Amino acid sequence: MELHPSSRVTAADRPARSARPPAQGPRREAARGPAAAPPLPPAGDDDALASLPARLARALDVPANGGVPFEQLCRRIAPPVRRTSMAPRRWPPVIWPWRRNGDGNGNGNGRRRARGTPPQPRRLDGFGRRSMLTLLTFGQTVLATWSMTAVLPYHGSRPMEIAVLILFALLFFWVSAGFWTAIMGFFVLLTGRDRHAISATAAPDAPLPEDARTAIVMPICNEDVARVFAGLAATHASLARAGGLAHFDFFVLSDTNDPDVRADEMRAWLALCREHGAFGHFFYRWRRNRIKRKSGNLADFCRRWGSRYRYMIVLDADSVMSGECLTRLVQLMEANPRAGIIQTAPRTSGRETLHARIQQFANRVYGPLFTAGLHFWQLGEAHYWGHNAIIRLAPFIRHCALGRLRRRLGNVEILSHDFVEAALMRRAGWAVWIAYDLPGSHEEMPPNLLDELQRDRRWCQGNLINSQLLFAEGLHPAHRVVFATGVMAYLSAPLWFLFLLLSTLLLAIQTLVPPQYFVVPYQLFPVWPEWNHRWAIMLFSATASLLFAPKVLSALLLLRRGAGGYGGALRMAASTLAEALYSALLAPIRMLFHTRFVIATLAGWEIKWTSPSRDNSETTWREAIGKHGGHTLLGLLWAGGVYWLNPAFLGWLLPVVGALIVSIPLSVFSSRVSLGRALRRAGFFLIPEETSPPYEVRCLQQALERSPPPGGFAAVVVDPRVNAVACAIARRPRLNRPAGRFDAALAGGPEALDRQRKLDLLDDPVSLWRLHRQVGAIDDPYPEWRKAMERTHAPA
Repeated sequence: MELHPSSRVTAADRPARSARPPAQGPRREAARGPAAAPPLPPAGDDDALASLPARLARALDVPANGGVPFEQLCRRIAPPVRRTSMAPRRWPPVIWPWRRNGDGNGNGNGRRRARGTPPQPRRLDGFGRRSMLTLLTFGQTVLATWSMTAVLPYHGSRPMEIAVLILFALLFFWVSAGFWTAIMGFFVLLTGRDRHAISATAAPDAPLPEDARTAIVMPICNEDVARVFAGLAATHASLARAGGLAHFDFFVLSDTNDPDVRADEMRAWLALCREHGAFGHFFYRWRRNRIKRKSGNLADFCRRWGSRYRYMIVLDADSVMSGECLTRLVQLMEANPRAGIIQTAPRTSGRETLHARIQQFANRVYGPLFTAGLHFWQLGEAHYWGHNAIIRLAPFIRHCALGRLRRRLGNVEILSHDFVEAALMRRAGWAVWIAYDLPGSHEEMPPNLLDELQRDRRWCQGNLINSQLLFAEGLHPAHRVVFATGVMAYLSAPLWFLFLLLSTLLLAIQTLVPPQYFVVPYQLFPVWPEWNHRWAIMLFSATASLLFAPKVLSALLLLRRGAGGYGGALRMAASTLAEALYSALLAPIRMLFHTRFVIATLAGWEIKWTSPSRDNSETTWREAIGKHGGHTLLGLLWAGGVYWLNPAFLGWLLPVVGALIVSIPLSVFSSRVSLGRALRRAGFFLIPEETSPPYEVRCLQQALERSPPPGGFAAVVVDPRVNAVACAIARRPRLNRPAGRFDAALAGGPEALDRQRKLDLLDDPVSLWRLHRQVGAIDDPYPEWRKAMERTHAPA
């Protein structure tokens, strides 16, 4: 291992080792310890800190004789702080639903706008379109509910049947809204003409002003380091290819509290900057106070450096964006001075498990239809999904700070911050748009069903918390609908489950209880209770048509444009049918999981927010049995009970109970990488990012292949460059160092240190430097450190 000259200990400086006969076997290992190699003279705090500028200069590729001050060297890790205030104004918002628009400060008078923002155009267009959506959805729901009364035995006249009708109306309204959204998206994409498209408001060759500085920020927390920095390297390479690097800076905003992952982050950041010559515009920031999770991390960036930039592009840990897409977003912001947020529609790719490949195919085929439909209804009051979007920083800092929400049992943090930030931005008079037709925005799907459900649990909790803001003062009606939609996305599961249970209970009552022919007082003619199977078939067919029509329309659009990137017309059609069957099987499974998530959230059960899996992880049989065993048992008992009551009714319930019965093998086999790769070789579930991968996706794969294995905490000790960076990032020297910690680390190696001791060392530049100096001075390192050197590719 080559150390910096200032840290190299020569033979003259090193105390002579005492002569001792070579030990054999275990005795030699027992002899290894602090006494086996006399330690170097202890380095004082002043010595350790005095050597840091020279070591940091070498780590950052600055000439040693350049005389660069230490403060300027640290600016290559993070730029100088320029403080600005970002605090919530009048929080929590007042619940005054009758006041539509506020002034951005919570005053809610409906007339004043945020300073510097012109009036919003196209308001009548948005109101007309949303009114049309409401009429179509309500009309269709009323017709379907009236048809449902003909199916029920007593035609909706009994209390339980009334409850069934109410649940049916809510669920059908939800399905109908999705159907009409897809229909409008189909016509937008079919005609190719959209006079309100935000992407058509700027010329592709419009120059970027010199002062239009943009920060590309990626908040991370205990993520897969190789995947994070491979995605950043691909985005950086694509931006350099597009010639836009001069206008962008990159920030890695780390909330990581795992010392091994944190060490790998510093090592990967240093390697990326050295490889691409990115020092000075590719920065790394580690946050000690991890408050408010991702939203707090972004707010911390805004307070420190937000005033240095006009725009901020937020990436997720699995995001990759092309240079053309990044520059295009800035062009659109410059051409639309009233735009506060422009959200892209990310395309999913990069996974190889069967489940992920099916979801990638569905996102690529059906996603454009729904995002175009959302844009048709929402216009400048659109969604913001928290990543792969550009934000105008000045109004974001002024109006989008988040506080806690009050609850009976205590305050609670806003978790799904993106919906709230979009609503606050629009409340302040700034538009939020979806650039649904802008290519070059990518992300990844969860590799298996259980990981996807784990992500859904976090989203469920966040959306239900946001329901407290549904009637907050000053919000635009469109964003109230966004909040309601987020709640309904998960509340529909327990409603559907309750609807099925009540339907089964109605069947049991009709079978086991003698019928009543006179159900109201003074009834002249009897009512003959019976299930109307003909109307039931008609209603079931109509509902299935609403659910599967968007899939058919999406396939027709692809056939019209050419399905070469999807394996050809026949394979694409077969993949669409298989995806429809797979989604039908997953729907009851998701129903039970989402029902449990809603109940857990409403009950106040704590949910641990962990980073999702970023690799092709597979589900084991043990995991599947533990997660789906109860569902399988419920499906068997439910099917048996319905068959005992009325065998003819089992056919109606079979799509639900049958999926629950096969949930265990379905979850296991759908997570297999081998099945996903086999279908890819056969040409099924293909997407254009696989058949003709764009430049940034190819760069991502190449960067992943070049990624070194994780080194963990040992990399900070044995690698002199990483050690110098870690010492520069660490706090000032600790005054009270726990006794014996340094000797234990030296003798036992990194495995002898627990999590907290590693964190303490990472926060103490003196102890970190002493440990690096002592290990590097030993001719024959301790076995534990020798293994660490081999793992980190640092030659001894």
